[in-house]
Amino acid sequence: MDFGFSEEQELLRKSAADFLNKECPMTYVRQMMEDERGYADELWNKMAELGWMGLIYPEEFGGAGFSIVDLVVVLEEMGRVSLPGPFFSTVCLGGLAILEAGNSAQKQKLLPEVAAGRRKATLAVLEENARWDEKGVKLTARKTGKGYSLSGTKLFVPDAHVADILVCAARTSDGVTLFLIDRQQRGVSTTLLKTMDQTRKLCEVRLEKVSVSAEAVLGAPGKGGEALSRILDRSKVALCAEMCGGAQKVLDMTVEYAKVREQFGRPIGSFQAIQHKCANMLVQVESAKSATYYAAWAVANAVPEAPLAAAMAKAYCSDAYRQVTAEGIQVHGGIGFTWEHDMHIYFKRAKGSEVTFGDATWNRELVAQYTLDRPSSSEQQASEG
Repeated sequence: MDFGFSEEQELLRKSAADFLNKECPMTYVRQMMEDERGYADELWNKMAELGWMGLIYPEEFGGAGFSIVDLVVVLEEMGRVSLPGPFFSTVCLGGLAILEAGNSAQKQKLLPEVAAGRRKATLAVLEENARWDEKGVKLTARKTGKGYSLSGTKLFVPDAHVADILVCAARTSDGVTLFLIDRQQRGVSTTLLKTMDQTRKLCEVRLEKVSVSAEAVLGAPGKGGEALSRILDRSKVALCAEMCGGAQKVLDMTVEYAKVREQFGRPIGSFQAIQHKCANMLVQVESAKSATYYAAWAVANAVPEAPLAAAMAKAYCSDAYRQVTAEGIQVHGGIGFTWEHDMHIYFKRAKGSEVTFGDATWNRELVAQYTLDRPSSSEQQASEG
């Protein structure tokens, strides 16, 4: 069994790294931090030409037909440069929701537009209760004669202010239902929120008696909860890949700094305390990658323990990225705290990513519940006997 990436995947990684190092330097990231839209059309169009927006969508819907394991390779490199903009929200949230929950007609209509970069999408789930599951969905969708009327508020919706399509989770009489909503339609309003991570724009979305037709239901009415769980598992893995890339970049920056920064006439990297910090950072980065790669394989192959693998990866990466960036700042000393240095950009991205899709505590609880709900080997043998 081969546990490594294929030659094609490594070529994809190298091409992504070369492109992003050239097109997304920190000067661009800082410009987009100050920009309300959060991205530039020029870079967006170039990524679309490379086929990145349609990487994981089937060829019949205008995509490349690759798996989420291939997407992980690209997302790692995006995490390395802290890529700003709506790529993650479009491909790994909104577009993924359409792919997972939509019917054939909806996929045929929307996914080619997303894959070509002509439409942007996002997923609206989180509300005031801060739950990342179907129990947290309280926004109401009331049945009307021709469709539904939606009212409520969604919080921290990524890039909703520039999205063309909002995939919104709402509570209907028969359960949770996913709806396709045009951001420009009457009753929809988005407000850009002030958040710690300025590289990722988050919004409040208000729906005031938004009327949608029955055709706007993504999949089947009342069946959105199951689809939402699958979507979030895959989105967690995608975010973990980003986090691994960012953590690796922080480790590289820290080790390089420890080699050139001198104290008492010698590089600080020669001091045991610094060596221990860097060694611990390396262990966390490599362990986070292992957890992420396995989770990517699990969700790509739809194995039964995929939800467990995704939750375990998110729990570990949430802690690892935050701790690695914090240690990196400590090794850099005073310069690591300044606005001019890039360390704070990665630290803020780490904090933002930590709470997205639930922090480590939330995901460890999911792991515990999965373990409790699953029968032990002896119980399974007894039932089979």
